Amino acid sequence: MSEAQKSSLTHYVASFVCDTKLGDIPHDVMELGKKSMLDGIGLAISGSVAKSGELVRKHLKSLGVTDGPATVFGSNIKTAPRFAAFANGVGIHADDYDDTQLAVAKDRVYGLLTHPTAPALPSAIAKGEALNASGANVMLAYQLGVEVECKISEAINPRHYQTGFHSTATCGTFASASAAGKLMGLNHEAMLRALSIAGSQSAGLRENFGTMTKPFHAGRSSESGVVAAEFAEIGWTAAPNILEAQRGFFSAAGGGYDASAIDGVLGKPWTFASPGVSIKPHPSGSLTHPGMTEMLRLIKEHDIKPEQIVNVKVGTNHNMPNALIHHRPTNELQAKFSMEFCMAILLLERCAGLSEFTDEVVMRPDVQAMIGKVDFGVDPEAEAAGFHKMTTIITIKLTDGRVIRGHADFGRGSPAMPMSYEEVAEKFRENCEFAKFDAKKGAQVVEMVRGIERLGSIRELTALLSV
Repeated sequence: MSEAQKSSLTHYVASFVCDTKLGDIPHDVMELGKKSMLDGIGLAISGSVAKSGELVRKHLKSLGVTDGPATVFGSNIKTAPRFAAFANGVGIHADDYDDTQLAVAKDRVYGLLTHPTAPALPSAIAKGEALNASGANVMLAYQLGVEVECKISEAINPRHYQTGFHSTATCGTFASASAAGKLMGLNHEAMLRALSIAGSQSAGLRENFGTMTKPFHAGRSSESGVVAAEFAEIGWTAAPNILEAQRGFFSAAGGGYDASAIDGVLGKPWTFASPGVSIKPHPSGSLTHPGMTEMLRLIKEHDIKPEQIVNVKVGTNHNMPNALIHHRPTNELQAKFSMEFCMAILLLERCAGLSEFTDEVVMRPDVQAMIGKVDFGVDPEAEAAGFHKMTTIITIKLTDGRVIRGHADFGRGSPAMPMSYEEVAEKFRENCEFAKFDAKKGAQVVEMVRGIERLGSIRELTALLSV
């Protein structure tokens, strides 16, 4: 390897993945990671009963690949690691209920960077199960995948997301390759090639938001990273500078990048510690959550009844309507990207969980009528607040003439309003109940993830995740 290659950004990333040990990860980062791991596993279980989960299993059976070392959560299928990573990645992201990376720079849109766990965790667990890795090594691989994905997402020019790329699909491929490659013990040169192969598989377009293809992105990025690491292991060649090259990832997909957001700062600080990762309290796009948190507070504080609503105005910066594109949703997937539905369902039900995000609920006459009373758009005050937070301004006009106003920058589950491990465990239990997953096994999973670094084999965990 030449001196130029050794000094390249891609080489730095590869070296970070290869050289970092479990002891290099601070205790608080480990504990934050456990919450996201538990959250992700629960979401893969609940996602297994989504229509997309059914179709994924049908596809795997049609390929004849249902005999392998890696578990498809919430099913009786074991398959090759690449396909388990795909299936579990789709499951985690199926309900858009998974964690989200927060932004630092003001020109990066807060809440619109990437979903870190959906690509990284399925890869780490699938390869870990196949290799009989310890819980500690799977946790390390997962942490490295998340860190690489988040720093790449932070660094790439905002154009990447704004013009249509889905960063979970694109940056997530590097997460998966890092996690899989770490567990496989790839050396620096092989890891460099794994990242490069991953870069050529990075794909996913936001026009598919509100369809099954959005969770397909997460599954595919996780699968692609596994494939990249496996091909690198057997000697597949690839460019040594895929991130920073003129025709590489940052240039082609974003028109450039901010080197200061990634070069020399992996793990300094860890993204889990700062700016943090947000765990979702509702199965909808993260940009809806500050408004949903505030709306629920206003409803309870003022005891607002549905019949009192004249109209509701919700104002944000211009990037939020650019992602929450379904103003009159007609199905559950569109509703996840509809601020109007999210406000309406809270006004009607005072809750918004998996049971509320169904086609039947979305098309209820009272829901559609309430959606029609919600006006969502850009508010100058929210726009002026900047893109490094999700400022949401709510104005509710009632039939008695009262006007109730609310303002929120962050939602529940964000680092500003974090969930405890037990609160995440409660969400996990609700997801298991939704999927009719065995409650006793679910309780064991909660405790096993809590002490995952002491687990002799990740297979002890995955044995609990099949049905």
